[in-house]
Amino acid sequence: MTGHLKLEACNLERTPFWPDDFSRPADLPVVSELPSDVDVAVVGGGYTGLSAARTLAQSGASVAVLERETIGWGASSRNGGITGCGLKAGMPTVIRRYGEALAREFWQASLDALDLIRELVDEEGVDCDFRQQGDLCVAYKPSHYEEFKARAAWHKKHLDHELQLIPPETLQEEIGSPAYFGGIVDPHGAGLHPARLVFGLAAVAARYGAQLVEHVTVRFVNRTSSGFEVHTTRGVLKAGEVIATTNGYTDGAIPGLRPGVIPVGSYSIVTEPLSPELQAQISPRGRVFWDSKWFLNYFRLTPDGRLLWGGRNNLSTHLDLDASCRTLRAQMVRAFPQLGDVAVTHTWSGRLGLTFDLMPHIGRLDGVYYALGFGGHGLHMALYTGREVALLLSGKKSRSPFAEIRHPRYFFYRHHPWFLPLVVQYYRLRDYLS
Repeated sequence: MTGHLKLEACNLERTPFWPDDFSRPADLPVVSELPSDVDVAVVGGGYTGLSAARTLAQSGASVAVLERETIGWGASSRNGGITGCGLKAGMPTVIRRYGEALAREFWQASLDALDLIRELVDEEGVDCDFRQQGDLCVAYKPSHYEEFKARAAWHKKHLDHELQLIPPETLQEEIGSPAYFGGIVDPHGAGLHPARLVFGLAAVAARYGAQLVEHVTVRFVNRTSSGFEVHTTRGVLKAGEVIATTNGYTDGAIPGLRPGVIPVGSYSIVTEPLSPELQAQISPRGRVFWDSKWFLNYFRLTPDGRLLWGGRNNLSTHLDLDASCRTLRAQMVRAFPQLGDVAVTHTWSGRLGLTFDLMPHIGRLDGVYYALGFGGHGLHMALYTGREVALLLSGKKSRSPFAEIRHPRYFFYRHHPWFLPLVVQYYRLRDYLS
């Protein structure tokens, strides 16, 4: 009851925490007018689009980034700020599906994606509070810890990748929670500040010459003999090439793109700042966390010492934020009873993009390039595939594994993902039976 009253009494912000903590820089170099023509028009001003724009502008191409809202408005400033290696589809599945050679390319791409973040920090000066102290996946049930043992052995055998098992009896050395039954640590896991990253990346892309255009909606794209005409709410832009990087916010502007990506809601809360003692108790080693459920929760301490708690307990993109807050806070207090009297300050949501095979994809539709489908792993893979599609377009790379696999689409999905409630029930049953 105390936690419920504390939630009702606090002054909740129904906006993402990260841009409130680090406001959009007043000198972010956006342009006021839509240019008349460019070499490449990039649709979407998040990590993927800005990464593509940076790479293309570095090579000397003229680039315009077209953002329907404001730079970084979508998932790029709404995610949990947790990243690591791997893809949404687990590596055993990837090897079974594509074979060992191609699977190793996908694995290496996820490691290279982390190097790209370090490059932005170390070489481009993007200060995003990047701290790579490992991620800890905690076992929600005792049976899940047994599965961790098999996971660690598989990764060592097939990828020479060391994962550290944390048995139940020593788990308190890693996390101040009584709710879990052991864990497994991946040293690649990291936390960062999403808003600092997206605004910093935007400044870097602009520094190389990319034009950032906000509050412009792409209505449709016409292919011409010399390229494309991009019809927007602010006029027509002529472009030699077009890249769509809209992921979970994809609409119908580019025919055929929406059936390849399913928007899914992810919801988060943060608490008020915690005392240093409480921070040290919750995360003694400064790790970031996620649990072993299919409908997982992810959580971490923010750079200013709050606890961020997020999850996808319902796949809808339209949940009531207050109701979501109550659900997430109850989960948080179950894991950390010591937070029962701590106020929540923000509740918000964002959209991730799922594909039917849970893989990122690079492709072309009627000549328009696209990169999307990160399934909650977009913090590193969005940056990477944005760069990858730009290198392909500019001819600096001749191939990418993400462009070589089939991108599944099915007749029963065109615009509205009516089947998501069925998926919800299926994964809830799997969590119950696991």
